Amino acid sequence: MATRKCAAVVVGAGPAGVAVMGNLLERQLGTIAWIDPSFEAGRVHSKYREVPSNTKVSLFQAFATATQPFQKVINNTKAPNAFSALAKLDQESTCQLGYAADMVRSLTEGLMKMDDVYACHGSVRSAHLNETTSNWTIRIKQNSSEDLEIEAARLILCTGSFPTSAPIPVAGLDIQRLDLDLVLKPSDLAKTLPAEKPVTVAVVGASHSAILAILNLTTLAQTSHPLLRIRWFTRHALRYAEYKDGWVLRDNTGLKGLAADFARSELEDDKLRTSRAGQVLTKIDCAGGKEAEASQYRRYMPGCEYLVQAVGFTRGSLPDLFKNGNPLAIGFDHDSGRFHEAGNSEDVPGLFGAGIAFPERVVDPLGNEEYAVGFWKFMKFLKRVVPSWTS
Repeated sequence: MATRKCAAVVVGAGPAGVAVMGNLLERQLGTIAWIDPSFEAGRVHSKYREVPSNTKVSLFQAFATATQPFQKVINNTKAPNAFSALAKLDQESTCQLGYAADMVRSLTEGLMKMDDVYACHGSVRSAHLNETTSNWTIRIKQNSSEDLEIEAARLILCTGSFPTSAPIPVAGLDIQRLDLDLVLKPSDLAKTLPAEKPVTVAVVGASHSAILAILNLTTLAQTSHPLLRIRWFTRHALRYAEYKDGWVLRDNTGLKGLAADFARSELEDDKLRTSRAGQVLTKIDCAGGKEAEASQYRRYMPGCEYLVQAVGFTRGSLPDLFKNGNPLAIGFDHDSGRFHEAGNSEDVPGLFGAGIAFPERVVDPLGNEEYAVGFWKFMKFLKRVVPSWTS
């Protein structure tokens, strides 16, 4: 197997992978290998097109124009296109993520045509670090041809995340799981749930995705599925992003946009009794510790035919990593985007991460710590750290 030499290898072509490519190409390092099974904007396109954003359109626009290679793609893309579609929207409002996904797909298409981009449809099997040379040898399983090997000084992981699947809270309960991704896609959700018979869906969680799940189920119950009912299991009060003087409290964990509007007007305790959502939804308070929570599940989850859990996201699997032939266990530094060997603070040479799997840690003026997830947040992080990755 021939080995090809490149300046860097970027794994993943979701929003973060595209942002990394824009920032690396801007620095003119040489050829950059880009690895992804489909080059279709990751899960944002495949799963979340119908999800309302919690980001203003103007920040998607800022992402699209943030690097010189992106500007070149926009200038070379015939209008009307994904960029002109974004430009026509209200810049201070949110939008469906389909608009943002199309923007990322258009950027991807343009970047893949550039001379310094070597795009491989496939996945990374393994990556071996030679400590003497500080170079990585990366083995790639291509979709339609034989394995390929690339040697590079930098390996950047933008491998994404997927909804966390927790154990069913009541042992032995006959209940069917509804994947969160499905519930966040109303067109598929409507086809999955029976419309002609009574059905009750349990929703666990109070995050942004949980509230959107409740919104989608409520809409179905009020339209095509009049026999649908919802039991909402939540441990805490609804939490909203709060806009302060120059900063945002709970910027990454609080409800925003359509989810916040729906929660405020229909799900708060003083609204639930009389709201449209309250006609089809029963709220189950699970506060008070683990035993109190378990007791509420045992009491109220039987009788539910379906269960959707909105309890966070789990990092996707990584390639097998080795150093000098031995397996390499790693930890991530959320401040620098670098990795260190597990159990030691030394940076692993040339290994970096970004995106929802490897977000930046941010601390607000009150000392609250969060992880910054969002198109523009990924871009801001990369603008800060990529110069040190390439120096």
